[in-house]
Amino acid sequence: MSREANWFGQPRGLTILFLTNMWEQFSYFGMRALLVYYMTTTLLFDQEKSSSIYGFYTAFAYFTPIVGGVIADRWLGKKAAVIIGASVMAAGHFMMAFETLFYFALATIALGNGLFLPTLPSQINDLYGPKDPRRPWAYNVYYVGVNVGAFMAPLVCGYLGETYGWHYGFGAAGVGMLAGLTIYLFGQPYLPKERAFVTEPVRDALPTTRGRDTFLLLLAIGLAVTVFRGAYEQIGNTFALWMRDDVNRTIAGTEIGAAMWFSLNPLLVMMMTPLLLARWRRQSQQGRELSVMHKMALGSMLVAASYLLVALAEVITGPTQAHWLWLLSFFVIFTLGELYILPNGLGIFARLAPPKLGASTVAAWYLAIFSGSLAAGQVGRLWSRLDHVAFFVLLAGIAILSAVMLYLLDRPAKRVLAHTAQGDGADLTDVPEGLARPQTS
Repeated sequence: MSREANWFGQPRGLTILFLTNMWEQFSYFGMRALLVYYMTTTLLFDQEKSSSIYGFYTAFAYFTPIVGGVIADRWLGKKAAVIIGASVMAAGHFMMAFETLFYFALATIALGNGLFLPTLPSQINDLYGPKDPRRPWAYNVYYVGVNVGAFMAPLVCGYLGETYGWHYGFGAAGVGMLAGLTIYLFGQPYLPKERAFVTEPVRDALPTTRGRDTFLLLLAIGLAVTVFRGAYEQIGNTFALWMRDDVNRTIAGTEIGAAMWFSLNPLLVMMMTPLLLARWRRQSQQGRELSVMHKMALGSMLVAASYLLVALAEVITGPTQAHWLWLLSFFVIFTLGELYILPNGLGIFARLAPPKLGASTVAAWYLAIFSGSLAAGQVGRLWSRLDHVAFFVLLAGIAILSAVMLYLLDRPAKRVLAHTAQGDGADLTDVPEGLARPQTS
């Protein structure tokens, strides 16, 4: 795409893609902010059952993209997959307004997500030529853009749900999904043309040795991220209960609804990302920038530190509620850790995708989220069995284990990424490693 045909210095299609995903994120995070509260207060599920359902739902929502990516690559194509997936998800969100359709609604959302999630970000690379200097920054722009939706979701859906009833919040999430679908349909002129489907098995997509090394690297990263997700996914599960029950959320005489506090995470993403990119740029110029795997390991350590901070708050405050400043401090550290690990992780999968299998390879990232979400659901069951200090220390230990695993993958990751850069002809010699491959979570 020509440099003249752009918005904000990037191809116009990037704006269409991140606006589409912005509204999808609005619907997802809006529903997620309400889910545990809805199950424990309206459906009257106990904590362990709610935790398990939350874990199984998030796991299933990230398992379906593994199949959906293959379907999009081989039969439907990316455009049709996004349209069908978004439509099905919107229907599922509206079903959440009816208690009798609860399980069917969750399954419907997860099925639609399977087609939508891997196909939308996999279209980013198609907007750029292999040597386009703007390509390394595209995923960061995309990541900030979609977090606008995640920021608005708890404020709108959370407010409606906690003030007027959970069903109004779920309905707002469905409206958001329809808004994203509308933008995608009207933005088609700015998106790349559909490539030919893969109707035969892709042979020789990579040399044998490189293909084996790439597979083993992605498998190892996926295992480490699975461990990480066991701790990370508590943000919408057990941590939501701590935030509701154990934190004094009153500011200037007004109590802020628990679900609305989830907006802090995407707000901090938007605030921190430009600062973090500037820091990485300076470090690159000085030859001090961390490698991509070291960044991911640092991110996992920061998430561990955020949970240790909550454990400290529990020790200091005892039986009384913690001040909301503890909650704010948690989100600052937690979000910084997220920015170090998640965009870089999915970016590696997108960067190493074989020709014509972009959506399938991106979908493989969601296999780690699937297994990690299952683990998180079972870890969350311990919330009712352990005291809160021990539980948060356990989460920190899980994140530290993931950090060690990621740190040990640094050398093989450098070797595989270097071979990939030589193979696709891209000039990445002057691009900071962490900026070349980040993508949304």
